[in-house]
Amino acid sequence: MANRLSRRQILGIGAGSVAAGAAWTEAGHSKSHNQPPGGRAKETGGRAYWQESYSGGPPNVAPLAPGLPGDHYKPVVVPNGAALPFKIVGGVKVFHLVAEEVDHAFDSGLRANCWGYNGRVNSTVIEAVEGERIRIYVTNRLPVATSVHWHGIYLPNGMDGVGGLTQPYVKVGETVKYEWTLRQYGSFMFHSHHDEMTQMGMGMIGMFIVHPRNPSPDYRVDRDFSLMISEWAVKAGTARPNTVEMTDFNVLTINGKVFPSTAPLVCKTGDRVRLRLGNLGAMDHHPMHIHGYHFRITATDGQDIPLSAQWPETTVLVAVGQTRNVEFVADAPGDWAFHCHMTHHVMNQMGHEFPNMVGVNPQGIDEKIRPLLPAYMTHGHTGMDMGKMAEVMPYPPNTISMKGATGPFGDYISMGGLFTIVKVRDDLASYEGDPGWYQQPSGTVALKANDDDLARDGIDVNDGAASPAPRSGGTGPPAPNRGHRH
Repeated sequence: MANRLSRRQILGIGAGSVAAGAAWTEAGHSKSHNQPPGGRAKETGGRAYWQESYSGGPPNVAPLAPGLPGDHYKPVVVPNGAALPFKIVGGVKVFHLVAEEVDHAFDSGLRANCWGYNGRVNSTVIEAVEGERIRIYVTNRLPVATSVHWHGIYLPNGMDGVGGLTQPYVKVGETVKYEWTLRQYGSFMFHSHHDEMTQMGMGMIGMFIVHPRNPSPDYRVDRDFSLMISEWAVKAGTARPNTVEMTDFNVLTINGKVFPSTAPLVCKTGDRVRLRLGNLGAMDHHPMHIHGYHFRITATDGQDIPLSAQWPETTVLVAVGQTRNVEFVADAPGDWAFHCHMTHHVMNQMGHEFPNMVGVNPQGIDEKIRPLLPAYMTHGHTGMDMGKMAEVMPYPPNTISMKGATGPFGDYISMGGLFTIVKVRDDLASYEGDPGWYQQPSGTVALKANDDDLARDGIDVNDGAASPAPRSGGTGPPAPNRGHRH
């Protein structure tokens, strides 16, 4: 949140509100969300080092009117999830968050008894507007106590949600009220803050999106996606995530789903796109990589990065407990992969307790074991790209293979887990649903080279090394004309 209100601005707002009901906007919002925060600061080389407050300033500011979707902000898109509904009571936006058990499907063939909020796992989003007052009731339908921490958000200490420290637990069957005025905007998160290892590992996490009160034109985007990243240990045949696992996670999710159940990110050609990424997994950071584009990293943990400090990347590292916003213009039609670049995180069912079989000749092993196990076949001696085969082979109930999905050419997309697809289309009647596979223009697909191509370019596939193209004659291109001066 680049234009967070300074202490001076907030004090001015409070005084002005008492006197004349002044609006925050008039009191101190900068016009551009990319401008650095105001207020007095010590300057070194033109850079402000010390702000007057790192905590948002006094919490008792006068609230502004609730913001409404469509009128005051463009709602985020939550693939495989939804924003929490609200109502307005006495000028306060009221939410009801229900912590409960959820029978959750990660993908076809894998379900687990998880814990989550309002019937969803990792994909319930709270969406609000800077300056408004919010009231969030949390009802605990779990078999144990809980609490909710509002991650990265300025609020009164007693609303911070650390069970036992800043509040009593939300006991079984109880409903607790959190209430404060939002003094910032940005991409934040919320999660259980009681027995975190268990409760967050069971799925009690979500994104908390706060829109700016008066967004600049540069802030507005056409597609604004909210994506929560997490990791799980759900052993084959079990019905509960193993929340004591520290290293051997086998299910990696975006908004609680693994590919191919991750909904695609559908865009029209030319759309301005924002991806809000949050990571509340247990142990792993995730370098999220996009194909076909460079994006700019525009915000970190709810703080806008000034335009002069933004940098282009194709991969953004989202560490545990962090949010990152990235933005790009979707000006290249196609189906573009977006995934974690840790290779085990896009495979599912990966573990570290297996011998490396790559390069092993399994013939002797198979011959010795098949008399005892007729269907035995050694796996992995040519790698682990066998997701499609694993899908048709018998394997333990309630698990998923190292699968991806069959793609448009009939070949298998050998990626799963933290993987989805950005689908950019010239013609798109609606953002709803999956527009199907992209049809590449003729001549723009990498296909098997034909004999004429190989001969023209002097490629001898039997030689093991490319030969130089003929300089004259034959079917190759003419030798470069060095030219003559006349």
